[in-house]
Amino acid sequence: MKKSALRVLMSTAIVIPLLSGGGGGEFLAGQTAQAFPQISVKDGMTQPIFSFNDAIVERVFVETETDSDGDGKLDRVRADIMRPKETNNGLKVPVIYEMSPYRSGIKNVPVYDVDVELHSVAKKGKNKEGAGVPQANLSGYYDDYFVPRGYAVVLAESVGTGLSDGCPTTGDEHEILGTKAVIDWLNGRANAFDVNGNKVRADWSTGNVGMTGVSYNGTLPNAVAATGVEGLKTIVPVAAISSWYEYYRANGAVIAPGGYQGEDADNMAEAVLTRKNPEVCQKVIESLTKGQDRQTGDYNSFWDERNYTKDADKIEASVFVVHGLNDWNVKTKHFSDWWNALQQHHVPSKLWLHQGGHSSPYSFRRDVWLETLNKWFDHWLYDIQNDVMDQPAVDIQREDRTWHKEENWPAKGAADTKLYFKQETSKNGSFSLKPVPNNNKKQQHFVDDAAITAENLIKNPAADSENRLAYLTPPLKQAVRFSGTPQVTIRASLSKSTANLTALLVKYGSDGKEEIVTRGWSDPQNIKDENRSVSLTPNREYTFTWDMQPDDYVFAAGDRLVVVLISSDYHYTLRPKAGTKITIDPERSHLVLPVQGGKNAFQW
Repeated sequence: MKKSALRVLMSTAIVIPLLSGGGGGEFLAGQTAQAFPQISVKDGMTQPIFSFNDAIVERVFVETETDSDGDGKLDRVRADIMRPKETNNGLKVPVIYEMSPYRSGIKNVPVYDVDVELHSVAKKGKNKEGAGVPQANLSGYYDDYFVPRGYAVVLAESVGTGLSDGCPTTGDEHEILGTKAVIDWLNGRANAFDVNGNKVRADWSTGNVGMTGVSYNGTLPNAVAATGVEGLKTIVPVAAISSWYEYYRANGAVIAPGGYQGEDADNMAEAVLTRKNPEVCQKVIESLTKGQDRQTGDYNSFWDERNYTKDADKIEASVFVVHGLNDWNVKTKHFSDWWNALQQHHVPSKLWLHQGGHSSPYSFRRDVWLETLNKWFDHWLYDIQNDVMDQPAVDIQREDRTWHKEENWPAKGAADTKLYFKQETSKNGSFSLKPVPNNNKKQQHFVDDAAITAENLIKNPAADSENRLAYLTPPLKQAVRFSGTPQVTIRASLSKSTANLTALLVKYGSDGKEEIVTRGWSDPQNIKDENRSVSLTPNREYTFTWDMQPDDYVFAAGDRLVVVLISSDYHYTLRPKAGTKITIDPERSHLVLPVQGGKNAFQW
């Protein structure tokens, strides 16, 4: 579809005729504007002039390009539409579209037992095999806010859920094609049918589509944008996954999404399998179980199919990313990797980072959110020229809940800074900004006990504990901001052939309260990369390096920055029997922290 020939300046109120004479809101030559339905624009924003109560509501079933349940017929997905009544009288409108697997509810399905021993890779050959579910927090405002402003809203149901055909497949090509089909139909490239089987055309659509949603509903826009589908002009993913591997794994380790210990890709699909006759999807679920490889946790072709960052070069849509810095369900690595990929490929983009968890700004910054979203969709779907792209790209909320604008993320001036571990007692230590010699080969150790939570293990960091090691700065003399992805490196040996490795970055406040700022996990058998586990020899020293979750955090003057090393993390990792001993050489171990101002920021 062609874009509108009218480019509307940010100014006083203006009406724009949008006729059926051409896609994208062009009007017919020789016609008077007063004879046709119009949108109204004021100060760069569409205005609510169309009746919500009189809007047209209809249901269609869109034919996809995939047969995910293997029944020999192309899947059809249910889509419910609300559009201004004027679209029956010549008005053409763009579409705000949300695809969801949750519309027909979520089933309570069994998840995996995590109180199990870790899988050790054999020295020769490979051994491979082969839910509480996060629910989107939909606010239900798309239709009543945007339909009066001259948009159609399409709420569709993902393959294998509710009234849609097919089987859920947790983010792979089948779900992507199911989502893409609606965009194709809105652009005249796919067929749709009403409940009686009659073909339905979207002749009221300009073909310009914007997608949005929270959680899984925000993940599918990422997935479809990475196909480069024509007609998808913008996406607004909120708390969205950019790679499913990073949702269920980390550095080769099997990791739970926060709050859903034991969930994996297969029981996620089972939970949203709400179609009639779900038994037809049994083989699909079995293929997910095999492909996810819960035994080794390695990255493989199964996860590569569900990694959208690798296809960021195909994106033609603009992207407005929203994520909580305290989201431990869809962790911060998702927005960080996605944002970095967008910048690398020069995708027009905007980023909001807030201090909440797995949530939408509708619940805590509503007025600003709705105005920004209004301008964003107006700009990208109606080609209205407003100031939404003239503002700094990043809005970030600080710890005191104030909002600040920045040009990009990570923060300007953030430089990787090494903090070297320095032993003080047998169980704790300090940091040095310079390498620390260890001529006497001093060692420290801690013992795994998965039954003790990280929240308990961070208490009293200056005290000795058998189940952790802690490294502390003195009280900081000035505020220190880090922005980006911390990384920890330890020189260590394991008493068994494998173990969990967990690093916690902790603030120990001047008020005596402690807070886990971020954390990271690793399977040490993935010492070379996350694609391949290798056999480790017990009691032999290796160098292990792994990332923590990205963050942006300000340690205040008087705070102490602490790194706590533990093995199993009760709420996230598998939980083997206690007793594995991890011995480290502290002076050959360090933290890399991206700090604004580099090492000069540290004063103690």
